[in-house]
Amino acid sequence: MARTPAARTPAARTPAAPGAGTGSPPRPPRPLCELTGPVRSRLAVSVGLQTVAALAGVVPFIAVSEIAGRLTTGTPADGDTLWPLVALACAAGLLALACGTAAGALAHIADNDLQLALRRRLARHVGRLPLGRLTDRGTGEVKQAVQDDVSALHTLFAHTLLDVVAVLTAPVLALAYLFTVDWRLALVSVVPLLLGVLLFSRAMAGAAAQMAEFGAALGRISTAAVEFASGIAVFKSFGRGRKAHERFVDATEGFADFFSRWVRTTLVSSTAAVLVVAPAVVLLLLTVVGAVLVTQDWLTGAELVPFLLLGPAVAAPMGVVGPRIQQIRAGQAAAVRITQLLHAPTLPEPATPVLPDGHHVRLRGVTFSYDGRTDVLRDVDLDLAPGTVTALVGPSGSGKSTLASLLPRFHDVTAGTVTLGGADLRDIPATELYRRVGFVLQDVRLLRASVADNIRLGRPEATDEEVERCARAARIHDRVTALPDGYATELGTAVTLSGGEAQRLSIARALLADAPVLVLDEATAYADPHSEALIQDALSALAAGRTLLVIAHRLSTVRSADRIVVLEDGRVTEQGRHDDLVAAGGRYAALWDAQSSSTDDIREGSAR
Repeated sequence: MARTPAARTPAARTPAAPGAGTGSPPRPPRPLCELTGPVRSRLAVSVGLQTVAALAGVVPFIAVSEIAGRLTTGTPADGDTLWPLVALACAAGLLALACGTAAGALAHIADNDLQLALRRRLARHVGRLPLGRLTDRGTGEVKQAVQDDVSALHTLFAHTLLDVVAVLTAPVLALAYLFTVDWRLALVSVVPLLLGVLLFSRAMAGAAAQMAEFGAALGRISTAAVEFASGIAVFKSFGRGRKAHERFVDATEGFADFFSRWVRTTLVSSTAAVLVVAPAVVLLLLTVVGAVLVTQDWLTGAELVPFLLLGPAVAAPMGVVGPRIQQIRAGQAAAVRITQLLHAPTLPEPATPVLPDGHHVRLRGVTFSYDGRTDVLRDVDLDLAPGTVTALVGPSGSGKSTLASLLPRFHDVTAGTVTLGGADLRDIPATELYRRVGFVLQDVRLLRASVADNIRLGRPEATDEEVERCARAARIHDRVTALPDGYATELGTAVTLSGGEAQRLSIARALLADAPVLVLDEATAYADPHSEALIQDALSALAAGRTLLVIAHRLSTVRSADRIVVLEDGRVTEQGRHDDLVAAGGRYAALWDAQSSSTDDIREGSAR
C-alpha cells in the first residue's frame, strides 16, 4: 500500500533550478571559464609550453644574426667564437620543436577530455529536462550543443589558443632584440604593425551589428529553403510551381545584397590592413630604409641582417588576426549556448517520493501557462477511471495537446494538481512515472537500431518471443518479416518505414512497455485508409484493460469512447458519451454535424 502524500508545502519537493518559470535562464558569467574548469591546468601548461616554443623559435634567427655580425667585422672568427652560437641555434630549434609538439599534444588531450566530459554532462542534463521542452524545440538545440558547439570549442582550445600564443609571443622577443641592434630601424619595423592595427580597426567598425545581420540573413535563407523543400509539392499541385521558390530566391538575393554592401564598405581598409603587414611588404620597407641607413654609415650591413630575418615577424600577428578573432568569437558563442543548455531548469525531483496506489487519474483545478502570462488551460477538472477510454475533442488551439501532455509530465501545472493513484505527479519519481504512463504520438521517433531494439525500448530485457507477440498485436509483424533481416534489420540506413508502419511499430513498443495509463495523440492522423484500419486494430489491442486518454481530431474514431470531453479556449465545456452529447445539441453536436456533412460530400463526389 502506498504512503499517502503529506500536505503540499513549498518544501515538499526539490526546488527547481534557478530561472525556472521565468523564461530563458540568465546568461551564466564567463561561460568559457566555467566549461574549462576540469582541464584548465593542462591548458595553462600547454600555453606555457607554446610560449617557450615561440620564444625558442626566435633564438636561431638571433644566433644567425650574431654569426653574420662576427663574420663581417673584419676580424677572423674562430671555432671558439662561432660554434657556441651554432650550438645555441640547434638547441633552441630542438627545444622549440619539442615544446611545440608537447604543447599541441597536451592541448589536444585536454580538449579530448573536455569534449567527453561536456558531452556526458550534456547527455545527463538533457535526460533530466522536461520532455515538453525537448518536444517543443525538437532536437536542433541539443544537436547543435552536443556536436557543433563542442566541435567549435575543439578548434578554439586545440588550435586557435596555441596559434594566438605563438603569434603574440615571438614578435615580442624579436622586437626586443631588434631594439638592441638599432632603435631607429626597430621603430620602422613597428610601423606596419601600427598601420595594420589602425586599418583593421576601421574595417571592423560596426562588425558586431554586421555579424548579427549576417546570422539573421543566413537564418532567413535556411527558413526559406525548408519552406521551399516542404511546400514545393503543394505549390506545384495548384500550378504555382514558380511561386514556391520566390521566397527562397528573395532571401538569397537579400543576403547577396547585404554581403556586397558589407564587403564594399570594408574592402579598402581590410585589403590595406593585409597588405601593409604582408612579409614581402615589410621586408621591402626594411630593405629600403636599411639601405639608406647603411649608405649613410648609420648602420652596418651586418646590423641590417637581423631586421631582414626578424622584421616580418613583428607584424605577423596582424596577418592572422582576422581568422583567429572569428574563431575566438565562434568559440565564445558556442560556450554561451552550451552553458545556457546546461543551466536550463531540469524537471524537479521530489524530496519525499510517493508511489501511486492504483491507476486512477484525477485533474483538479488544473491551470497551465507556457509563458506565465497567458493561460492555455483554466480550472480543468477531469477523472480518468482505470480501464476506460476518454477522448479529448475540440477546435484547434483549444488546449487538447497541452492537457494530454500533463499526464506524462511533459510540463508541470501552473496551478491545481494532476494525480495518479492518489499521488501528485510531481511527487512520483520520473522512472516510476514512465513505468505507469506511456504515450503514442503522431510524430514517431525511431532509433537508428534494429527493429527489435526499437520495440524493446521500453523493456530492454524482453525476449524475442515477447517482441514478436507485441508486433503481431500491433499488426506490424508481416511487414517486419518482409524486411531483409527481419527483426534484426537496422532502421534509418537503407530501410525506412512509412508513416503508418512507423506508427504501428511505436504501438508495438507501447504494448511491450505495458504501461497501464496511455496517452494517444491522434495516431491515425496521417495514415492512408489501409494503414488506418491496421492502426485501429492495433489500438484496440493496446487499449484493452488500460486507462486511455485520446486526442481526437476525427470524431468518428472516438464515438465509442467511454467519455468524450469537449475543450474550448482551455476550458471543459461538455463531457459525456457520444449519443448523449449529440442529443444535447451543443458544441460537440455542431462539430459532429460539420464532420459528417464533410464526409458525405466527399463520398458523393467520389460516387460521381
